[in-house]
Amino acid sequence: MLTASEYSNNGRLHQPATGPAELNLPRVLWILSSTLEKLVARNEKLVEELNQQLNKLSCDSVRLGKSLNAFHGVRAPGISIPKYLERIYKYTNCSPSCFVVGYVYIDMLTHKHPDSLVLSLNVHRLLVTSVMVASKMLDDERGEQRGIEQTRIRVTLSVGF
Repeated sequence: MLTASEYSNNGRLHQPATGPAELNLPRVLWILSSTLEKLVARNEKLVEELNQQLNKLSCDSVRLGKSLNAFHGVRAPGISIPKYLERIYKYTNCSPSCFVVGYVYIDMLTHKHPDSLVLSLNVHRLLVTSVMVASKMLDDERGEQRGIEQTRIRVTLSVGF
């Protein structure tokens, strides 16, 4: 999703406003939150630039793909991505690997629907949904029901993603 040049600035890692020690997050989740924040910022800037160009041409505002409309909110939540990940991690018993797999699901979704962008209006809902699905795939401890549930989830994912 991001290239190495977008991820570093003069060899320094772009970091969220708060560090991992302040958030009580495993390092991998802190890196994911930083990556997602950069992705959202880049996409927001892209939409803004496209809208400015369309305004010069006296056209309507840019309308990107509809595939993520189900995840769009009316306005961006007041909680930052790192704080949101911290809350999900704190109040669920999801392992950090669920968050990594959830990020992979978001990445797969954006590759399948390249005209749809991860924005501040949908990133929180995408995160909680992808982590929930990843949790079902990785952390579910219901024994024999797990195979049935995984089949249902795969079918749902293939339809939704």
